[in-house]
Amino acid sequence: MPVGGLVPSATDNPADLVVRNAKIHTGDPGRPQADSLAVRDGVIVVVGDDKDVAPHVGPGTKVVDALGRRMIPGLNDSHLHVIRGGLNYVLELRWDGVPTLRQGLAMLREQAARTPKGQWVRVVGGWSAEQFAERRLPTVAELNAAAPDTPVFVLHLYRSAVLNRAALKAAGYTRDTPEPKGGQIVRGRDGEPTGMLLAAPSALILYSTLAAAPVLEDEDKKTSTRHFLRELNRFGLTSAIDAAGGFQNFPDNYSTVAELAEAGQLSLRIAYHLFPQTAGQEIEDLARWIEMARPEDGDEWLRLNGAGENLTWAAADFENFSQPRPELGAYEAEFEKAVRLLMENGWGFRLHATYDETIRRDLAVFEKLAADGLFPAGNRWLFDHAETVSADSLDRVAALGGAMSVQNRLSFQGEAFVSRYGPGAAADAPPIRAMLERGLTVGAGTDATRVSTYNPWIALHWLVTGRTVGDLIVRPPHNRVDRRTALAMFTEAGASLTGEEGVKGVLRPGFLGDFAVLSEDYFTVPEPEITHIESLLTVVGGRIVYAAAEYEGLDEELPPVSPRWSPVAHFGGYQAAPSTGLSGARQAELLGQAAAESEQHRQWRARHGTAPQSASTFFDPCFSL
Repeated sequence: MPVGGLVPSATDNPADLVVRNAKIHTGDPGRPQADSLAVRDGVIVVVGDDKDVAPHVGPGTKVVDALGRRMIPGLNDSHLHVIRGGLNYVLELRWDGVPTLRQGLAMLREQAARTPKGQWVRVVGGWSAEQFAERRLPTVAELNAAAPDTPVFVLHLYRSAVLNRAALKAAGYTRDTPEPKGGQIVRGRDGEPTGMLLAAPSALILYSTLAAAPVLEDEDKKTSTRHFLRELNRFGLTSAIDAAGGFQNFPDNYSTVAELAEAGQLSLRIAYHLFPQTAGQEIEDLARWIEMARPEDGDEWLRLNGAGENLTWAAADFENFSQPRPELGAYEAEFEKAVRLLMENGWGFRLHATYDETIRRDLAVFEKLAADGLFPAGNRWLFDHAETVSADSLDRVAALGGAMSVQNRLSFQGEAFVSRYGPGAAADAPPIRAMLERGLTVGAGTDATRVSTYNPWIALHWLVTGRTVGDLIVRPPHNRVDRRTALAMFTEAGASLTGEEGVKGVLRPGFLGDFAVLSEDYFTVPEPEITHIESLLTVVGGRIVYAAAEYEGLDEELPPVSPRWSPVAHFGGYQAAPSTGLSGARQAELLGQAAAESEQHRQWRARHGTAPQSASTFFDPCFSL
């Protein structure tokens, strides 16, 4: 974009990219605000104003006018299943951001019509029934009507999955299928599976069923991953810490990102973890990996960060808040072996731990090892999630040199948490302010893609407002953070968790040229509008990896989505809703449609004997005497 006032001048080392006329939030206390920035060889060379960047503009410098928009350091999701998400992205129909079940079912019906024989329609995470105007899940009957012959799998949080008749057949579920450990196949009076699968409390039944669906060929996995990374760039993400996870084997399932990194085709920096997949074999896996690699192997685009988020399967609790907290058996002996092995070999780790009961048991193992000098020992380690962690446990984490990573899982499960544990417990789930007050590094993330959406602005909104996607206030003001703190949790803290705080997370000379120009000013928009923010220009290492609006066409061209019938090819990813201030009439129309459909659903239930014959009387205290 030609920009008046900056004339190319003779220079020995011109910048590759200059962005000017921006409201830059640098995150650097030494210079918190600026107007312009220049990048050369992937690194920021100057942050200041026009007169500061002018000497760095040469004939080949690309100069972009930010048009007065807000610029921030690139976002870093500290807990994102980016590798697994990329391998499956183009196969998934995303209900992220969809405001009504009516719209979601219409999308599903349309996708089923174009999905070829042998393939599934899968809705996998990023949504909650609470985000819908109807406030309910789809029924098995609705899935059968939308797709009589195409297998349909709809995952809802860590709680359940809804399958149509064709999906039950494709997955091999019959009246003779035994009940899986930790899960339930809901059956009708004839003993046949109805199509509902329940996590009780383990989500293994849900994920193992999904694993029965077809996967992509290797080249399509690369294309899928590149499009997923572009989708993350769309929201200003420039880095992510991959938390590994079930059904993500090393090295096989890491080969796609490794090959893209080798070809220079990653548009997001990834620090990854290794997660033992087989119960009873965890120590052998960890020992083998320690011989194969070391943390920080790689470069700033793709690097090993340690082990986790599970070290041993027996030590993992479950985050299904519609079920009681699981009672874990004895796991300390094998867990201690795993932690000792890692600490003695200089490996860091992260641990999935939802409940304080689990965290206290883990800390007792660490304190035992501290007597041998293994804690604190400089290895980076952290707890993930920690919704019910206690003040005492946080003190112990700080004493042992640990850190925390929190995710907005209660954006999607807040109502279930309140229902089970009450609003008092939910107010401190997790106790973010208490973590920060102890000086702990607290990274923020999403835990996408199988529960929360990958859109980081939903998580930032949750950090600032304490509200769920259903607009329930879960966390009161005493446990919220201001916008600058929330942003730092998504930038500086993430860099610290990978040992890269000296090269990224803020915008200053010598740091990596990772930043985003936003569609709206994050610091001034009304709180409800935070969820509508996207990036218009995302830059990673001086490369423009995403460009929209006035900047469309400045980013790198991607190969077309493959296969051509992919839901992403037709619907895209996150379904951005219009700003609430601009579509009141349309919102009223959608709510009216949803209310009508909800009444039709009630009538259907009444005919089948599962609801009262007459609708309950609506009560509004504003009109009572």
